[in-house]
Amino acid sequence: MWRKKLLFPIRNYIYAVRGSTRRSVHISIKNAFGKHLLFTNTWTSGALMVAGDLMEQEIEYRRKLIPERYDWWRVGRMFITGLAFGPLHHYFYMWLDKALPQRTLKVITQKILWDQIVMSPVCIAVFIYGVSALEGKSLRSGTDELKEKFVDIYAFDWCIWPPTQFINFYYLPVKYQVLYINGVTMIYNVFLSYIKHKNVENV
Repeated sequence: MWRKKLLFPIRNYIYAVRGSTRRSVHISIKNAFGKHLLFTNTWTSGALMVAGDLMEQEIEYRRKLIPERYDWWRVGRMFITGLAFGPLHHYFYMWLDKALPQRTLKVITQKILWDQIVMSPVCIAVFIYGVSALEGKSLRSGTDELKEKFVDIYAFDWCIWPPTQFINFYYLPVKYQVLYINGVTMIYNVFLSYIKHKNVENV
């Protein structure tokens, strides 16, 4: 009997702590995808850009294309550029959801075309110019690089993003769309990082 009396308050305390922890986690997640959505989208965009670049650097190192496993200055440049995509995607998808709120096949097709014809070229330009500027290159150098690599990146975009965006626009609420895109982008960034840096090591 005395053991029960001793353990009862301890057990209640543990349950209370667990309940409080669950509530705190729930509130944090709710805030992350609610009033702090822009912050969440921005930082996950930067973090997943880094993840994609680290994966690409690991591949390059194992293939003996680069002398050191990780170039942390390069990682930093990719992170800063990735941060720029967060607000860009955030406001674009918010606007697109308000402009085309229905989830019919016709509207989804329109959203995909908006994304591919408008957003995709903008993102490619932001990426090339952004990383080039952080590398200390001139505007003309960035323009030359964009002309050289745009077609390869844009062609790959058409293979990846239309089916990805169909799932995004048809099934997901707008508050989760950027997170989903960032998740796919982590894999896409492996290719993007390869295209961006494929000639750098040979210079």
